[in-house]
Amino acid sequence: MPVVGMGGYFFRAKDPEGLKAWYRAHLGVGGGIGADEHGTSNEYCWYHEGGPMVFEPFKEASDYFPLEKTAMINLRVRDLDGLLASLRAAGIGVVTNDEVDAGGIGRFARVHDPEGNPIELWEPQAR
Repeated sequence: MPVVGMGGYFFRAKDPEGLKAWYRAHLGVGGGIGADEHGTSNEYCWYHEGGPMVFEPFKEASDYFPLEKTAMINLRVRDLDGLLASLRAAGIGVVTNDEVDAGGIGRFARVHDPEGNPIELWEPQAR
């Protein structure tokens, strides 16, 4: 197969620059973060750590994320507890679910960006 990975995640926003700044400040996500193997970076690319990624269509009526949203981003994280403490300190609401965590694939938390887009944070189970 010629596809080797995700090349981007694009979505509409009422305030693109403000939302970009929010993701950068609170989650460390966005263009200009990190660098490639040659130390090169640019304002559009986020050079992130490789690892597992789930690509999964959900049933149209699924209640796993809000029905009015067509997509949800899932970000792989390290030190979920530290990140959650930082988000809470910034006044960002965090939802955890011990039942979901019991699935044996790691720990999860849910936050929403300022425009109400759901963001699932996933700390994979240590191997």
